[in-house]
Amino acid sequence: MPHSPRDPLRPALALLVPLLLVAGLWLGGHPEHLPGFLRDAFVADHQTRVVDEAIERVAHDYYRPIPAGKLSSASITGLVASLGDRFSHYLTPSEYREFNSPPHFTGIGVAVAPEATVGHGLSIARVFDSSPAARAGLKVGDSIVAVGGRALKGLSQEAATALIKGLPGTDVKLEIEGPRPAHGGPAARRSVKITRATISEPVVASVAKTVHGVRLGVVALATFSPGAHGEVRQAVVHELHAGARGIVFDLRGNGGGLVEEAQLIASIFIAKGTIVSTRGRTQPSQTLLASGDAISSKIPVVVLVDANTASAAEIVTAALQDHRRATVLGTHTFGKGVFQEEQALSNGGALDITVGEYFTPAGRNLGGGGVKQGAGIKPEVLVRKGVDTNHGLSVALDTLAAKVK
Repeated sequence: MPHSPRDPLRPALALLVPLLLVAGLWLGGHPEHLPGFLRDAFVADHQTRVVDEAIERVAHDYYRPIPAGKLSSASITGLVASLGDRFSHYLTPSEYREFNSPPHFTGIGVAVAPEATVGHGLSIARVFDSSPAARAGLKVGDSIVAVGGRALKGLSQEAATALIKGLPGTDVKLEIEGPRPAHGGPAARRSVKITRATISEPVVASVAKTVHGVRLGVVALATFSPGAHGEVRQAVVHELHAGARGIVFDLRGNGGGLVEEAQLIASIFIAKGTIVSTRGRTQPSQTLLASGDAISSKIPVVVLVDANTASAAEIVTAALQDHRRATVLGTHTFGKGVFQEEQALSNGGALDITVGEYFTPAGRNLGGGGVKQGAGIKPEVLVRKGVDTNHGLSVALDTLAAKVK
């Protein structure tokens, strides 16, 4: 049987193909070594090439070795920081894993002010009752400025709080700075060692109070977490069935949460109409309406707020204010009129960036776009001092009692 003639080029091609593949892969990761005309043809964006080139040169030439991955993370952090938006930040892979992990309810028992980027330190907005923080004497208005000897300045809030968290029974050393004295001068600093514990602070707490012979209900909400609307409704209905003739809705220190929960919680008090509208450059505009089944409009409501009432808590407060459904009492709120979206990245990290703004039923935006201080909500009844103490609640109860007919 005749044999077909052997192709002398076939072995050479078999060797050449894998060599070309390896070379292509290497040049793909090192585009600066391509000839100019090829680099321009195969690498699409000049600015992206410049960033990659800078990372490559620093990783290769800097006097001490720096992992390229660390340089890439730093470049993303710098990119987001250049927005000047305190609510937008980059989560490293470890921070994003912590962000998405199931809550383990361990720590020292504080809630911090809703800053997306730590300035001087973490400002304490709430100290949970009977918590390790309460036993150590931490107070609202204190700032945690260092953890285990590491200063918190410049860290993201997630990274700073992650340093404080840990297993129950383990100790953490904190550097605490108190509020600045009224007469001026530096704030007092102290070090405390706190043993972490499992924290079981309820999302909703309610209590009955009698003022000038009038029974009133106080319902406090810590955060707009999934299912919070059901707990708030249950607490409100319980107080009303027990004889309360008005409700103080306490949102002091509430940094917000889910917008959908804000819609449903506002609907407990507002029978119909707009609760909030949202708009963004790439996000579809939405108008969220009252869902129905509100309590009687004849039941007076006072909303108690402070400077750390933010985001979803401001949505509810503003809706009740715009619909003239409640009297807002306390101090100016935080002023966060924007919302964020987490977007996963291929390195395991994520962008948490501002993608839109929300507007009250009257068309107000309470924030500054993330790049300046927002207007917040101005209360009808201003409590100039002590809003976060029993004095603030006392003023709210007196105001509510005067509205009961």
